[in-house]
Amino acid sequence: MSTPTPKYRNQLTTKHEGLLHNGAQRILGIDPGLRITGFGVIAVTGSRLAYIASGIIRIPDGALPERLSLLFEQLACVVAQYKPVAAAVEQVFVHRNPSSALKLGHARGAAICACARAGLTVAEYTPRRIKQALVGAGGADKHQVQYMVQHLLRLQGNLQVDAADALATAVCHAHDQRFDCAWAGEKHIP
Repeated sequence: MSTPTPKYRNQLTTKHEGLLHNGAQRILGIDPGLRITGFGVIAVTGSRLAYIASGIIRIPDGALPERLSLLFEQLACVVAQYKPVAAAVEQVFVHRNPSSALKLGHARGAAICACARAGLTVAEYTPRRIKQALVGAGGADKHQVQYMVQHLLRLQGNLQVDAADALATAVCHAHDQRFDCAWAGEKHIP
C-alpha cells in the first residue's frame, strides 16, 4: 500500500513558517468519495490561514470492504503525517441517486472513523455551508470555490477539484471556530 502523496508539497514561504511554530492549529479537511477522496491541511493562527498540504487518495475498483479499508488506512497515514488537531468532513448531498449517496455515506464513515480513531474532533458541513463560508453564496460553482481557496491560502497554479473542496472544508471549519468563539464572547487562540 502506498502513502498518499500531496499534489502540492509543503509550499510554505518564510512568511508562513512562523505559523507552524507559534501554536498554530492544524485542520484536516476531507472531501470523501469512494473513487477519489480529497484531503487538505491548513494551519490557523487567529485569523491567519496557511496552506500545509493537499492531495487526493485514489481508491481502485474492488469489493466495498477492501475499498473502505484502504480509504481508512490512507487517511490514517495523512493524519499521522500532518498531525491535525481537528477534522472537517463534507456531508452527503443526496440529489437523484440514493445508491450513490449510500456509497458516499460509506466513504464518509471510513473517513470519520479514521479521524476519530486518531482522537480528532470531527465537524461536518454541508456543501452549501462550505460555499457560503468561502464565496458568500451557497449556490457558488466549483470554479468560484477553487478561486477563493487559492486566494485565501495564497496558492499558485491549478488545484485539483477534490483537493480544493477538501481545503474549502478546512477553511469553513476555521471560519466557524472563530465565529463560535466571537459569539460566545471568547478570544480564539488556537
